[in-house]
Amino acid sequence: MTIWGIVVAAGSGTRFGGPKYDVLLAGRPLWAWAREALTSGGAGDVVIVGDVPHGVGGGLRRRDSVAAGLAHVPDDCTYTLVHDAARPLASPDLVGRVIARLDRGDVDGVVPAIPVRDTIKRVDNEKVVATVDRHVLAAVQTPQGFRTEVLRAAHQASDADATDDAAMVERIGGTVVTVAGDPRNVKVTYPDDLLLAEALVEAGES
Repeated sequence: MTIWGIVVAAGSGTRFGGPKYDVLLAGRPLWAWAREALTSGGAGDVVIVGDVPHGVGGGLRRRDSVAAGLAHVPDDCTYTLVHDAARPLASPDLVGRVIARLDRGDVDGVVPAIPVRDTIKRVDNEKVVATVDRHVLAAVQTPQGFRTEVLRAAHQASDADATDDAAMVERIGGTVVTVAGDPRNVKVTYPDDLLLAEALVEAGES
């Protein structure tokens, strides 16, 4: 079994107010936190996609950046983990759960998921049209893990965009399952999210 990781550290960071990949958390850039999570959790090698030391160039869309990283993953790699630099607090235990579920051999992809806590409404032009049963919903995180050959096939099958790689694997009929995510695995999208991550680090939560 060989495991590679891809850390997506490209993108404009529009909602954050600028690129996030080099933003420091406890003195280290977000991408370095993400890489360490993968290596500590079981990835043998990691490709960083973005304008960072020893990184490879990204693309206009997230899926393009993942494809750029995937081009550097060996053909004989068993599993590939795709992780966002914007999730610096993923734990090695979380990475290990993803890998362990993949290695059971009956699925094509694994995503960490946490229950949706809020009541969810479907809204049309400000009008609430339905209340969605939140018990059948989950919020998914990264790292997401895949059989490498299936992830390649998903990227080659279509140029359509997707918000995550699991959606692309689902499109080609791949089986994707969930493992328990971690509420502390916060995504740094807005400046306030960085403050939360800093507070978690200072409290010894990561």
